[in-house]
Amino acid sequence: MPWPTGAKGRNVPSAIAPAGSKLGVDVGLARVGLAGSDPAGILATPIRTLKRDAKKNSDIRLVVKEAAERSAVQVFVGLPRTMRGGESSSTQMARDYAEQLAGALSAAGLDTTVSLVDERLTTVSAHRTLHGAGMSSREHRKVVDQVAAVEILQHALDMQRAQGRDVGTPVAAPYRVQAPGAGTGEEETEIPRVDDNDGENKR
Repeated sequence: MPWPTGAKGRNVPSAIAPAGSKLGVDVGLARVGLAGSDPAGILATPIRTLKRDAKKNSDIRLVVKEAAERSAVQVFVGLPRTMRGGESSSTQMARDYAEQLAGALSAAGLDTTVSLVDERLTTVSAHRTLHGAGMSSREHRKVVDQVAAVEILQHALDMQRAQGRDVGTPVAAPYRVQAPGAGTGEEETEIPRVDDNDGENKR
């Protein structure tokens, strides 16, 4: 689903949230939590925890596979801002991951969109939920990323229903052009997306 263009050419959320199954992703240095919703987009449930593979991006391929199998229309990636709304290295990591995921979904021929949503305190909340369920700290590690992904996705679903529109910041996939000598086995050249907010290369 294409995103409409705002006054300054920025991508802005559509007035209507896409209907269908959706995914939530919690990105970490070592692990990635994945959650999914029912086709009606009402309830988020945990799916699995993936090992983060920054070199080969095998985890991103698994998210794409999950999106294809569930016919997911949208993926929400948690954006970990500071309590004052600022950004950190973790924030940039989530942005980069979301952009790579958007590119992988597009390359797979899927129309699944990717959006970033604020995830402040979701991991803390996830630990509290697990502690309240009587799980030990050691057991937390196995599922805390999934629970955080559930909270990210459920928050987005609840906001969509409450506001009657789509939510989050849409992520555009980097586009590709064929390099000179295309067809000779050489790779395509990736053109990074430029954020209209500051004009700086965000890749």
